[in-house]
Amino acid sequence: MHKIGVIGTGFIAKGLVHLLAHHNTFELTGILTRTDISKRQDFPQSHLLTDSLETLVETSDLIVECSGDAIYATDTIAKIIEASIPIVTMNSEFHVTSGSYFIGKGLVTEAEGDQPGSLAALHEDAIAMGFKPLVYGNIKGFLNHNPTLEDMKFWSKKSGISLDMVTSFTDGTKVQIEQALVANGLHAGIAKDGLIGLKDDDMLHGGSTLAKEAERLDHPISDYLLSPKLPAGVFIAVAHESDQKDHLRYYKMGEGPYYVLERPFHLCHMEILKTVNRVLNGGGVLLDNSKEPTVSVATIAKRDLQIGTKIKKGIGSFDVRGEAVTIKGHPGHIPIGLLAHAVIRKEVPEGSILTFDDVEIPESLALHAWRSLLEDNK
Repeated sequence: MHKIGVIGTGFIAKGLVHLLAHHNTFELTGILTRTDISKRQDFPQSHLLTDSLETLVETSDLIVECSGDAIYATDTIAKIIEASIPIVTMNSEFHVTSGSYFIGKGLVTEAEGDQPGSLAALHEDAIAMGFKPLVYGNIKGFLNHNPTLEDMKFWSKKSGISLDMVTSFTDGTKVQIEQALVANGLHAGIAKDGLIGLKDDDMLHGGSTLAKEAERLDHPISDYLLSPKLPAGVFIAVAHESDQKDHLRYYKMGEGPYYVLERPFHLCHMEILKTVNRVLNGGGVLLDNSKEPTVSVATIAKRDLQIGTKIKKGIGSFDVRGEAVTIKGHPGHIPIGLLAHAVIRKEVPEGSILTFDDVEIPESLALHAWRSLLEDNK
């Protein structure tokens, strides 16, 4: 029986802990939390809660990291790698911030279940069938770049998800992070800063429109469709050799030249164990941020930021949001995953990209990882 440790006590971790309780091939050995254990007795398997990473490492064959915190995950993953323990994540925030730093140091992979991992799995299927991927597509139902605190508190309570996570979903930061990871990990690019985010309720039409743009750019792109009517899943817009056209028509895939491979669901924590099994059975990495990423997630001011403004955490903030950009096109930008316990030291107008010159942030391993990445990829 494989011993599994979990890092995090949020929405995803809670669901995963419930799931592990019903599996006879895994033993849950510990749940690492930064919260007060004495106040978490309502958490499932609360007797396994620990505040000791060392204890978790000593008792685990594999660790699932799903804290959603890029800086914290960087610190914990570094120590887990030192112990030669494989890590499965549901933390795209970590990957696009510092994940590339760990490639070659140990086995760290994003899990199937959230959109990036689901796209990676669908990518493997597409390649196996001889398709040529053109668009790696996310589907977003709603977008408001500057939601109110009142609305976000309502949806946080209604959904049982933390306020910062709900805010990052709503203001678009999360989809930008996810698609940046997809672009890097699947060796695609982006069509423009901030992505296209095409409004279209028809997946084939929208996917084909994006595919035309990918062909114009002469490289696959990572992007999304904005529609409240499409399923909460992912898709890949693809092409195939012309000699398959009759077969694909018979298989109800349409007339081409573009086709859409759709996965109409992503079940997050319920699918993590598929990647856990993949790793334990020698299948290797499903998705990472690549050794030489080309896309980052810059920090955009939601309002005029005055000198002295304190930002506790960029992702899910009411001061800033994230936007996918090319690294070469914005050499001084500060990735939003690094923006934590920050103080604004220069006035930043609404809509501007924040740079390292604009803010003071504490030193961290994640910051070191970002600097190393830029140095290595000069």
